[in-house]
Amino acid sequence: MFIDFGGRFDGPLTFRLILQPLGAAILGLRAGLSDAREGRPPYLWTLLTDSSHRRELLLEGWKAIAKVFVIAVIADMIYQWIVHRWVYPLEAVIVAFFLAVVPYVLVRGPLNRIVRRFGKKKTVPDAK
Repeated sequence: MFIDFGGRFDGPLTFRLILQPLGAAILGLRAGLSDAREGRPPYLWTLLTDSSHRRELLLEGWKAIAKVFVIAVIADMIYQWIVHRWVYPLEAVIVAFFLAVVPYVLVRGPLNRIVRRFGKKKTVPDAK
């Protein structure tokens, strides 16, 4: 099953190893900026520590990343078919997880923190 991970870097459909994480990172950038604007806490940290909001955060994250994830699964299945003439669905899901979900999560939370820390502070003018 997990025999040919190295072949994915120089075999057919190699472009997906750049495009899919890039697409997921761009979605993470958009979500992280939105989180910062709305004053929401970092995504992954809240997901791990706040069980009362975990379900809604998972659903929100999944809605944002679902298309990239599905494309990553399909692309890996096509790769497997071209190279092995067989498809390993679990392997495709694992590869898609690393190509789509991981970059999204790794970008969303830290960007939120960076923008909130270094972003332009809105000041309220004194009423005189």
